[in-house]
Amino acid sequence: MFKFAHPEYLFLLILVPALIGVFIYTTLKKRRNLKQFGTPELLAQLMPNVSVVRPQVKFYFQLTAIVLLIIVLAQPQFGSKTENVKRQGIEVMIALDVSNSMMAQDIQPSRLEKAKQVLSKLVDEMNNDKIGLIVFAGDAYTQLPITVDYVSAKMFFSTISPNLVPRQGTAIGSAIDLAIKSFGTKGKAGRAIIVITDGENHEDDAIGAAKLAAENDIAVHVIGMGKPDGAPIPVPGTMSFWKDKDGNVVVSKLNEQMCKDIATAGKGVYVRSDNSNAAFKVVNKELDKLAKTDIKSSVFSDYNEQFQSFALFALLILVIDFFVFDRKNKRLSKIKIFDLKDKVTKN
Repeated sequence: MFKFAHPEYLFLLILVPALIGVFIYTTLKKRRNLKQFGTPELLAQLMPNVSVVRPQVKFYFQLTAIVLLIIVLAQPQFGSKTENVKRQGIEVMIALDVSNSMMAQDIQPSRLEKAKQVLSKLVDEMNNDKIGLIVFAGDAYTQLPITVDYVSAKMFFSTISPNLVPRQGTAIGSAIDLAIKSFGTKGKAGRAIIVITDGENHEDDAIGAAKLAAENDIAVHVIGMGKPDGAPIPVPGTMSFWKDKDGNVVVSKLNEQMCKDIATAGKGVYVRSDNSNAAFKVVNKELDKLAKTDIKSSVFSDYNEQFQSFALFALLILVIDFFVFDRKNKRLSKIKIFDLKDKVTKN
């Protein structure tokens, strides 16, 4: 497995197109300025030692060296072997509502953004546990298969938006069914589903799905996002709100009773999220009650550093660049390679 120890340095590669743009601009500007003094043919005779190609060669040598040095800073590594590691933990599937109603701002900064914050804190508290992510609206999709890679999990959290699911709605039951299937073979590890939603279920039998999860020894906890009084739903990119067919502003309200019924059927707990950390604390406490068992996972145990070859190549290019001058070499320019070839041919 190939990876970078410090991938953040790769953002410096943004400088490459900028440097190319600056070089092209300055080259064209020099040519325009020279044309004010005469034609290119005449100027070539007046400045026989000036080279047009050499500055370009030096620039691309230097640019290549910069790219290689950036890669060196990112510290490329290659995994040399894998080994199976046993960890003590639980298995948790997150089912996150990404319907448009989750953009309502009755809790700040919005229901969806607050849900992301709760998820991030849950992951920060996990240790050797497996986690997966399902997003749902009118349909449910697995966004992240169950894994122990918390870095990838948090990366996926940051990209979540209502655009991930093309059909709008709120299919909580489908999300729970998909989460049950995502666990795979039943083991001794404690398993739980955390549903984060505003409870506006319009698609299926969420309570029946929660009962099925409980029958398979999977607790279903529900975090309600929003307030019973509700709030209008902002239209992305505008200052207006969603309206119904009669032109009235749609107010999305937290269906707290539905959330409670799902949690009860799934033998879990329900808690309403607000602008504090109460919901996170309650759910995290419930997860701690689950039985923990050995969870096997394959990891790369040894990584070989690969930056040396990139650094050596960069050094070689810089050495070559040092011996390439902007002007023509007087002695070398006297050697007429093509004239020599003609003489040999005639003889």
